[in-house]
Amino acid sequence: MLLNEYAIKGKGREEDHSPNIDDPVLQWMSTGFTKPSDLARDSKLVERRLVYLPFWVIDVDVTTSYEGIFERLQPPVVKKRQIKRHYDWLILARKASHFPVREYDVPLEGKIPFDFRKIEDFAEVLNSEMEKAEAMEKADEEIAALHEFLAKQEVDKVLEIKTESNHDEAVYLHSPIWFVSYEYKGNRYEVTMDGAKGQVIKGDLPPVKFGIL
Repeated sequence: MLLNEYAIKGKGREEDHSPNIDDPVLQWMSTGFTKPSDLARDSKLVERRLVYLPFWVIDVDVTTSYEGIFERLQPPVVKKRQIKRHYDWLILARKASHFPVREYDVPLEGKIPFDFRKIEDFAEVLNSEMEKAEAMEKADEEIAALHEFLAKQEVDKVLEIKTESNHDEAVYLHSPIWFVSYEYKGNRYEVTMDGAKGQVIKGDLPPVKFGIL
């Protein structure tokens, strides 16, 4: 598991001096030109949920060999290429979820053995709905789709493609994920944050109105 480093003000043990979860969310609101300038000031944080989500991290070397036609030149050219990559491919071990897996860089260096005593009283822990073999198969499918996409950036028509995976290991862990909801000018939005590092994984934003000079 990964340890959560943040707390909700007024919850938890009195001796707990962990940073308030509101702080990194408000800091995120106050930076970036794509956000309204008054977002941090005029928003109200209305809900904070800590959920320990189950993940498989698949350590895999992948080689994709493909042949295709590059038609942007005349006459068309047949190309044969390979894509070789190493991945620590993240799979959320739940059947149905809208969690932005590809946007989450899981901090594996902080992994410790699972210890229920480290789980906050107010947190929710979700168990895996996916065995190791299924997670590996899902990773292979997703990587094969990614490599096919990459191949299509190099050729206009793929004639043949084959992807081979060499798995090293699969690590199972729970990661602390915060779901913080806020209200801004009558609408509700959600920020998803990694509780181990305090980094925003994804944040919903209200539209920005740009003035016309």
